[in-house]
Amino acid sequence: MTRTVTRILNRVRINSRAAVIMHDLCMVVLAWALASLLRYDFPLSPVVRESFLQTLPFVLAPQAIMLWWMGVYRGVWRFASIPDLWNIVRATVLGALAVGSLLFLVYRMEGVARSTLLLYPIFLVFLLSAPRLLYRMWKDHSFGIDVRNRKRVLILGAGRSGELLARDMLHDSDYLPVGFLDDKESLKGAKVHGVPVLGTIGDVSRVVADQNIDIVIIAMPSANSAQMRRVVGLCEQSGAAFRTLPRLQDLVSGQASLKELREVAIDDLLGREPVALDWEHIHAGLAGKRILVSGAGGSIGAELCRQIARLGAAELVLFERNEFNLYSIEMELRQGFPDLVLYGRLGDVCDASAVEHVLSTHRPEVIFHAAAYKHVPILEAQTREAVHNNVLGTKTFALAADRHGCATFVMISTDKAVNPTSVMGTSKRIAEIFCQNLNRRSATHFITVRFGNVLGSAGSVVPLFQKQIAAGGPVTVTHPQITRFFMTIPEACQLIMQAGVMGRGGEIYVLDMGEPVSITYLAEQMIRLAGKVPGEDINIVYTGLRPGEKLYEELFHAQENLAGTEHKKIMLAQCREMDWKLLNGMITEMEHACAAYDEAALRDLLKKLVPELSEIGAGDVNNNVVNLTRRVT
Repeated sequence: MTRTVTRILNRVRINSRAAVIMHDLCMVVLAWALASLLRYDFPLSPVVRESFLQTLPFVLAPQAIMLWWMGVYRGVWRFASIPDLWNIVRATVLGALAVGSLLFLVYRMEGVARSTLLLYPIFLVFLLSAPRLLYRMWKDHSFGIDVRNRKRVLILGAGRSGELLARDMLHDSDYLPVGFLDDKESLKGAKVHGVPVLGTIGDVSRVVADQNIDIVIIAMPSANSAQMRRVVGLCEQSGAAFRTLPRLQDLVSGQASLKELREVAIDDLLGREPVALDWEHIHAGLAGKRILVSGAGGSIGAELCRQIARLGAAELVLFERNEFNLYSIEMELRQGFPDLVLYGRLGDVCDASAVEHVLSTHRPEVIFHAAAYKHVPILEAQTREAVHNNVLGTKTFALAADRHGCATFVMISTDKAVNPTSVMGTSKRIAEIFCQNLNRRSATHFITVRFGNVLGSAGSVVPLFQKQIAAGGPVTVTHPQITRFFMTIPEACQLIMQAGVMGRGGEIYVLDMGEPVSITYLAEQMIRLAGKVPGEDINIVYTGLRPGEKLYEELFHAQENLAGTEHKKIMLAQCREMDWKLLNGMITEMEHACAAYDEAALRDLLKKLVPELSEIGAGDVNNNVVNLTRRVT
């Protein structure tokens, strides 16, 4: 069946091409006839007829060759444009020169007037281009087509993206572009493909009402989050349904096309200006290297693996203790990157034997350590598990990397490690301290990357809100004043890779994450994007801060002497030294306390290693609420 359809389509294409060629040859005959007749003031005498018939073969042959050679038949009438007109002009002029040369050689120009050779290309350019132009105009403006059942569209943004979108819709879409809105003064009263610019972006509500708009499309793929928040707010006020084009980075990377309309996502509103990363430097630092990712099946680990695979790693080792997560990311990578040398290895960073085996077998040159426990309330009641995985697991993995000559070890940390109020944040801060101090005693470069919340990661607030909204609410927020920094998973992974190639060891790299976002605002926007009204369709309920939770997060400590780097959006927090013998002694005590499951001893050790914790009063929810509320107000 498929082969039959393919044959039919091929025949249609062949027949269409043949019809175009026949049309053009007829136009050549007509142009030569008009040029000949005009020269003699249109008397159809036997002499003129005989001269026309004798010379016609010497006109058709060279002109047909020139039309084919200049690529006139590669153009599609449906999308005829200036390049197609230019091809016609070139083919016609060269054809006329070839015709004149041939007639001179054969007939010495006897019976052929010079004016005929001058008029012929003028007539032919018109006769070849006019039908193409008329056909495109007919298609573009849907002459004769019933547009009553098409959705009336208002396009926000009359730039290149909006223009291309309108042109596609005018062709054969179910949508009918009624007008544009754009803030550029120069576009007032202008028309794009015959579609008028009806005002500025602020006129959305008025135009939606006046023009009976069915859907508003935001054609602003390069808009930043602040601009998107304004535009989305105006669309919500208008009451019309709205969609947006893919983001600019997705269009550039080829992950999306201009025709793919989608709903506005929460990361459109919370994202920031993309970090200007040095991709050439990243590629040079990672391409052709043996790379291992721990926690490869998690949100960050899996995206890291995808981006590393695109960069052309010589070998990629996935180290993951969750069997299903390992299976999922391994299958995805094998399908998407069939030439990648890939190894999926089950293992736990806390298992010294497993770590030793995987590092001795594969000898990675670069390690990205993404394996960690990260859920604050769960770990607050399970200090032993947080310490065992986040501290002792990192120590085991880092020391093994040092023994096996790994060049770079990138530890992925969190903003919760700064002035921590939770067991989770404190455990990650101790892991930072260990890697920073080990760096001074190792040939391996130990680098830390610290960032805030990641949109859409497993266990993050966004998937939780989505589930609550889908269930009809309520949406639960811990505190009216709580804020968080947000970034996207791809951006977090790009920062991690940038740090891995630019670091020289011992650094803590921090992303300038812009302004923190109110979680209440996040909840309200997600409810609105779901087509609901906050407080009416879905309620927001405040439940109180959870154990270990802060009202706001910080990206660096006051004593870390924040400095800039060559990248405007990436900052460097200087590490704080600690006595190596003391540090190892206390971590050894942690190992004993973990073996004995002595959580009280572990909490005491956390406070000793991270004095900032004891200043806040870790584990005391009431103290957290009181102290942090004072700091916010």
